[in-house]
Amino acid sequence: MGLGGCILMIAVGGILTFATDWNASGFNVQLVGLILMAVGIIGTSAYVSVYKRRRVVEPTAMAPPVVEEPERHRHHPHYDY
Repeated sequence: MGLGGCILMIAVGGILTFATDWNASGFNVQLVGLILMAVGIIGTSAYVSVYKRRRVVEPTAMAPPVVEEPERHRHHPHYDY
């Protein structure tokens, strides 16, 4: 089950819990909605935690350090200040 399936379960569970007033004999529609929402939230958190572990950031090539050369004409002995 991917991230889209988890979000769909949360949405369907929310609709069953908060937006319907059906009464079915044999099961509670609001409880089924709450269970779907809980499973969707658990699935989303599991998917995100697995995705974080799979995502590997490759180190970039190290650039050589920039060495600034001293200013050549600032304290030259032949110039008068």
